[in-house]
Amino acid sequence: MEKVLQYLNEHKEEHVNNLREAVAIPSVSAWPSHRNEVIRMIKHVGSKLESLNYEVEFCELGNQKLSDGSELKLPPIILATPKNFDLDKKTLCIYGYCDVEPAQLTDGWNTEPFLLTEKDGKMYGRGSTNAKGPVIGWLNVLTAFNKTGTELPVNVKFCFEGMKESNSEGLVELLLERKDTFFDDVDFLSISYSNWMCYTRPCIIYGVAHFYAEVECADKELIYDGSAYNAMSDLSYVINQLVDVNAQLRVPQIYDQVAPFTDEELASYDKVDFDQIEYAADINKPNIVHDNKADSLMSRWRYPSLSVNGIEILKLGGKPVIPGKVIGKFSIRLVPNMTPDVLEKMVAERLESKWEEINSPNELRVSMIDASEPWLFELDQTNYEAAKKAFKTVFNVDPDVRREGGSNPITLKFQETLGMDVLLLPMGGVDDCEHSQNESLDREKYFKGMEMFVRYFFELPLAFAVT
Repeated sequence: MEKVLQYLNEHKEEHVNNLREAVAIPSVSAWPSHRNEVIRMIKHVGSKLESLNYEVEFCELGNQKLSDGSELKLPPIILATPKNFDLDKKTLCIYGYCDVEPAQLTDGWNTEPFLLTEKDGKMYGRGSTNAKGPVIGWLNVLTAFNKTGTELPVNVKFCFEGMKESNSEGLVELLLERKDTFFDDVDFLSISYSNWMCYTRPCIIYGVAHFYAEVECADKELIYDGSAYNAMSDLSYVINQLVDVNAQLRVPQIYDQVAPFTDEELASYDKVDFDQIEYAADINKPNIVHDNKADSLMSRWRYPSLSVNGIEILKLGGKPVIPGKVIGKFSIRLVPNMTPDVLEKMVAERLESKWEEINSPNELRVSMIDASEPWLFELDQTNYEAAKKAFKTVFNVDPDVRREGGSNPITLKFQETLGMDVLLLPMGGVDDCEHSQNESLDREKYFKGMEMFVRYFFELPLAFAVT
């Protein structure tokens, strides 16, 4: 192991250049015009694996049907198996993704988003932390093993996709298709996703859920003369009936669906390295909703919350014309023990009851267009124990354990489809601005993250032997 770590330490600039090369590929899955760039990124990663003695399969998924009825080729998914696969070893499968969120300099970036730029110890660029940094980090680690002639203590397989930021279209079908072949011998599954909770202590994530809903109202363009009911005003009113100014959901009985907390869970929040003042400064807001750490963490981790994602205006004419149709898009985070079907009914009933109160002649339609079950794994599993020990060795502190919501429903799909626990391992920091302008990855966290990957490989068989 020491030879591998020494190699990583002596080739830091090479590792940065590898990330720079990946960031330069604008693999935005949400932009149809950039689909070839997503495919190029997939091929780029696949070729790297092939050079590291891997058998790489590029699994074709067919076409994606766009909203205008046209079709676009889906990027293939990489399934990679080491050519020197050892039947006597345990097998780890690492999932990652090669696509990124949209980014343009005009969005408010201080640097070109697809040009990795280093400043004050941070590397700025779209995908640097989410999630090209971790993907390239794994490849750098494999290179170190390869160059030093060091045998991996476990078999390491890879599953890399190019549509994670676009609902992972085609992935679930592939998991089902290859469950009894490629994934049949997999013992552990890990995903490098999300970020640290604080600036100084790493964390291991153990919960994620996402819900998305759409509201439509009014069915034609209206000439603004003061006598018509404005669709935008109606929509703003009903959405405001879902949440109050203190971020509490106003949907009746919704909190009754949430799993009750235990004394043990409540006590665990005291151990989390989370500073309210630092958090407020990080988001440039002097005041946040809760005045103590436990309530802030519970509001983020164990209670449902709502985010208004945007308003889409259709068929907008000139200045004197108000839109005939507006679509409000908002998401509600699910937590244990909530279910999408019950939440859908609750939200629809809340909005429809409030709609009746304003007696608008416009038409309201409520629909849930995407949802995933909340996910939570048990902490007493081999995968977690191995990661915990690797973290502590590298960072010299016990990692924080957090239940964090997000938009990664594929985590649950892996667990349900393959029947195994999933571990989420962050590489990035709390201030990396993933999905936002000026996304970045701290250089030292990049290097230490790779060291953690190496030690995690070695801890896995040891942790399994104990169990």
